[in-house]
Amino acid sequence: MPEPQTSFLLTPHRSLSRNGFLLVMGTIAGLNLIGGTVFWLLGAWPVIGFMGLDVLLIWWAFRANFAAARRAERIAVTDQELILERLFPGHPPLESRFVRGWVKVELEEDRERELIGRLYLNSRHKRTEIGSFLSPAERQSLAGALKQALARPHI
Repeated sequence: MPEPQTSFLLTPHRSLSRNGFLLVMGTIAGLNLIGGTVFWLLGAWPVIGFMGLDVLLIWWAFRANFAAARRAERIAVTDQELILERLFPGHPPLESRFVRGWVKVELEEDRERELIGRLYLNSRHKRTEIGSFLSPAERQSLAGALKQALARPHI
């Protein structure tokens, strides 16, 4: 692969650290244990199983969220092309190549209502969404940076 002039690594933002996750799960499990004990003492012991199921479902949801946070997109702009690599944990990277002179960056914007939509790479008849996990401000910033990187003269 030729040396990129510009490159970007896009990753989803997750505000909950591992220690935060352990604290949240510990709190949820503790509250469910206390509630389950109260129901058990009142004679409604089957409720304990459902409360344990709640904890298991919340743990599963967090696990899915953390797995989604490990995906990434790498964009490299070389003299001749733009290379998009989508990185998923446990899978080989998916690579798309665009001829630099033909690729256009499209950002859906509604300036009247100040809304930022999806960001696309458009080349001939191929339209590829990028940065779907980024915030609207991040997509807008990336669109500007990509347009600038593609506009640089290539000799």
